[in-house]
Amino acid sequence: MQLNVRSIGHFIGGEEIAPHGETQAVWNPARGEQQAEVALGGAAEAAAAVESAQRAFDAWAARAPQQRASVLFRFRELMHANLDRLAALVSGEHGKTRDDARAEVLRGLDVVDFACGIPQLLKGEFSAGVGREIDAYALRQPLGVCVGITPFNFPAMVPMWMFPVALACGNTFVLKPSERDPSLGIEMARLLRDAGLPPGAFNVVNGGVAAVDALIAHRQVAAVSFVGSTPIARRVFAAASERGKRVQALGGAKNHLVVMPDADMDATVEALVGAAYGSAGERCMAISVAVAVGDATADDLVARIARRVATLVVDAGDVPGVEMGPLVTREHRDRVAAYVGLGCAEGAQLVVDGRSHAATQREGFFLGPTLFDRVTASMRIYREEIFGPVLCVVRVPSLDAALKLIDAHEFGNGASIFTRDGAHARYFERNVSAGMVGINVPIPVPMAFHSFGGWKASLFGDHHVHGPEGVRFYTRLKSVTARWSESADRQGFSMPTSG
Repeated sequence: MQLNVRSIGHFIGGEEIAPHGETQAVWNPARGEQQAEVALGGAAEAAAAVESAQRAFDAWAARAPQQRASVLFRFRELMHANLDRLAALVSGEHGKTRDDARAEVLRGLDVVDFACGIPQLLKGEFSAGVGREIDAYALRQPLGVCVGITPFNFPAMVPMWMFPVALACGNTFVLKPSERDPSLGIEMARLLRDAGLPPGAFNVVNGGVAAVDALIAHRQVAAVSFVGSTPIARRVFAAASERGKRVQALGGAKNHLVVMPDADMDATVEALVGAAYGSAGERCMAISVAVAVGDATADDLVARIARRVATLVVDAGDVPGVEMGPLVTREHRDRVAAYVGLGCAEGAQLVVDGRSHAATQREGFFLGPTLFDRVTASMRIYREEIFGPVLCVVRVPSLDAALKLIDAHEFGNGASIFTRDGAHARYFERNVSAGMVGINVPIPVPMAFHSFGGWKASLFGDHHVHGPEGVRFYTRLKSVTARWSESADRQGFSMPTSG
């Protein structure tokens, strides 16, 4: 272990557990230096966390919804008070710019705001007089121990898509964050403890596959939420479902942005560059395919993007004015660079080659913005999720051809259209095969009081994340039929009816 390398362990039962056994390096991606080591927990740590959460469940679930919400109110205030420090941690481990990291934390806090209104969201239903002296009502009750398995690209926001709603609904929670940028999980656990959350109600287990498998297999885990790649999402969904657990597993994406000939091209290019290259393309909602309707539109679009990309500031996330930082690890940077070579071999036209960007000469895991033109649907750079700063332009003759292209793709996370024509926008909105749709909005992530989720191989499970769907996911419905009567009449052997 190097000097000045921090140690990141686990958080179980309200206490921090120092690393022991196997660890993994946590890097500063802008400098290419190790800055921490994180514990790689396994079955023992997973079991300890789940059992701690199970012990805490009954008392936490028994609290009134407004009492649970008050803890989240205090957590919200502590997160805001520590916002700049938390954003610096995200930027330092992930590589995204400080402004982007700050926005990530704030977007996660939108879900905390939503969860603070849980008394209103758990009201249930009531029907009086459904039969003779009979009332019917429905209750929403918590599930028990819930698990969140979250990715490296949003170490603050994605966990906050999950645990605030789960806790507000009366569940307890075990978070398994990415081992690439694990500090935020521990920081949020500390702040929840300081906000008054009882020991065991929120736990953090760091680790890799062994920790994930142990959490999914544990008999006391009632629900699993996952965000990551499609192959792992499919595996998590299958493993959790066959054990009778409720599961939502969000997978990969290949988000398309359709550019119509009548689009405001200045606004379109600025939006597209930000959506494609922001956070170095390491977003599940990043635009990785621009679909240009007509060759004239494509020629203009490609030329404008190339000019804008030439001015993009690529540097460490804490440098003033930076627009794009490094990728998260050396291995991931090399994987994305290999896709650039593959695109050339497949016959796509390489307009801007990020492999030769000046930033790649520095220490750190940098790759410049890359632009391909004349990409076709048969190419791997079109079909597969690259998860880096690589934008592919596909040319189509019409809006219907664009919709057919999107419909045929394996993924259906998000899709956008840029146009001045309301009829085209409505037609796109109604017919596109994607779970989230943007109209002159490049990254159509719903607000916290709506729900986030894709279609096709971008989501496995019946529920989207946060918002009303999140409340339904983290509760189960109990229907009650009640009769209170002073009559001694026999109730008989038939079903009670209103007749």
